[in-house]
Amino acid sequence: MKPELEAVVKLQGLDDRAAELRKEIAALPKHVADIERKLESHTKKVEADRAALAANLKKRKGLEDDIKAQEQKKSKLRDQMQSVKTNEQFRAFQNEISWCETEIRKYEDQILDLMSEAEPLEKNMKAAEIALAQERQVVEGEKESARKRTAEDQSALKTVLSDRESLAASVQPAILAQYERAKKRWHNSGVADATSGRCSACNIALRPQAFQDLKHGDRVMTCESCGRILYYNPPVNLEHEMHQV
Repeated sequence: MKPELEAVVKLQGLDDRAAELRKEIAALPKHVADIERKLESHTKKVEADRAALAANLKKRKGLEDDIKAQEQKKSKLRDQMQSVKTNEQFRAFQNEISWCETEIRKYEDQILDLMSEAEPLEKNMKAAEIALAQERQVVEGEKESARKRTAEDQSALKTVLSDRESLAASVQPAILAQYERAKKRWHNSGVADATSGRCSACNIALRPQAFQDLKHGDRVMTCESCGRILYYNPPVNLEHEMHQV
């Protein structure tokens, strides 16, 4: 393979590596944002459960206060019954006391319902809080890992771009320009293997004479269809090479 062609193939390798690094550098913040969104969603769920439990307790406390109020009212009514003069007044007090007792039973039933609702809610909330704490640790670990990986990728990209700059300076301007044109047109793909007689990128077969010229390697050739720089790189027969030695 001609040195100029070998340099372009290496240049493509560096550009591929740079593209991979840029893609990963861009993807890492998105990954962090995704896991943070999930964490935020789970946090809101726990907060909603906590608020629901607090509202449940508040309702129970209000009903307990209502029961105390009815108990106090009932006690006063009984005291007042001691001084009634007629049966009609006595029955009126009994009705009032009976109404208080009915209200107390109603409040007690509501408290039992609220306690039934609170039990699984409290259990689920405690489990969710433990899971959330664990998830926070995982998220922080992944964020730290992403920060380290980003720093490593940025350092690697800096090295790759430096190597590319040095390598590009060694390539003939006309060949480099052809490579850059093809790479821009085909989204970072400027060279193609044609060892099989076809452009590996666009799959167009080379003319017989063009394929022979490519195998001779006297000049840098491009695909007549896509414009990529072609190279011929057959596998080495190690056994043959050993016999030659």
